[in-house]
Amino acid sequence: MNDNYFLPGTDKQLDFLTENLDITGLSILIIGTGCEEISQKLLEKGASKVIIIVDDNDSLLNSRLILSNSGINVKMMEFDNTDFKDSEFDIVYAQASVSNKKRNKITKEVYRILKAGGNFCVGEITSLTKTPPQFILDLWKNSGVSPLHIEEQEQYYKGRKFDIVKSENLSYTLKDFYMTSISLLSENIDRLTEQEKSYYKKLLNIISHESNAYLRLGGDAHIGFYAYIFKKGEL
Repeated sequence: MNDNYFLPGTDKQLDFLTENLDITGLSILIIGTGCEEISQKLLEKGASKVIIIVDDNDSLLNSRLILSNSGINVKMMEFDNTDFKDSEFDIVYAQASVSNKKRNKITKEVYRILKAGGNFCVGEITSLTKTPPQFILDLWKNSGVSPLHIEEQEQYYKGRKFDIVKSENLSYTLKDFYMTSISLLSENIDRLTEQEKSYYKKLLNIISHESNAYLRLGGDAHIGFYAYIFKKGEL
């Protein structure tokens, strides 16, 4: 795992996208926090424009600080109600940022701002079992996560006029994500500025709780992560 990828799926979702799509000259919108390294890699690999949207002020300030002088624009918007024009982007990229109760509205918004034939690369926290134990349900509730069961994923997007292009099981990345992230954050928390501590404190608490459930309580049998590339179909 690259230390700069504090996301489920680590750097493997980015690899999944670039190995299956030629992004040269394309405009890309990234939805979610923690995607600074991803945005820079996309520019390096030939994207013509990369924009990130986040939904809170701490994330906005942190991302702008990291990406100053990079040419990457970071904006604060609700993921389900953006200011972008219809059919503005070639690709929308979301890594663990739509697996929540706003998924329906976010997916509708993604469809609106994608060009005809554009692609949605999404990484989803998934439920590997149809009846997860209560501690997993509590974990998801506290984290604001609302996963679909793995057997429902593709059909969900098909029902919203997205055609499946490719999928990949990235559940194997979760162990590295939890182990490495909690270690790095714990080691470096005292070195952060007050602004950075405010930003990372919530993240550290979430990761600490999730990692314990995943690594020690058998959560790996119930929690998965899958990446998909969908193409915008016709209504």
